[in-house]
Amino acid sequence: MMAAPVQSPDMELRFTRSRQAVMFWIVSAVFATVAITLGATSFYRDSNPQLPHPAWMLVPLALAVMAARLAVRLTRHAYLILTPLGIEIFPFFRPAAEMRLVVWQEVAAAEVNTRTTVLTLHHDAAKTSGIHLSLKPIRADRRRLLAGAVIGRVGGGSMRDT
Repeated sequence: MMAAPVQSPDMELRFTRSRQAVMFWIVSAVFATVAITLGATSFYRDSNPQLPHPAWMLVPLALAVMAARLAVRLTRHAYLILTPLGIEIFPFFRPAAEMRLVVWQEVAAAEVNTRTTVLTLHHDAAKTSGIHLSLKPIRADRRRLLAGAVIGRVGGGSMRDT
């Protein structure tokens, strides 16, 4: 199923889970190495029959492929999209079905902690309700861009210590 083309790509900022994908690339490489090692032991089975059968390499190879596919998905698909309408938030599981749109009119203020790991969107001026978003899945150099864009758009934002 192909995604619909973006209507105005020049008017939105996309932030992916690219920092989170690094871990899955490493896991994929480790499983691929295990699969290659198990496959290489098949050359020595005639001298040592206790070595595992080469078919055992299929298990870590399948896990390597699954981790690589997940890493590609995390790198390519959005976590947060800032549009002229608002902020689109895509969760880790079932992002198409569970996507949430927070329109700019709902956001009274925005705060980002000093380490830029948490974005808080307040729905009222008293700051009694809102949304906390973890920014850890986003690469560190992109978090400052996101914080500046959200705080600049909302106007009532700040950086805070936590």
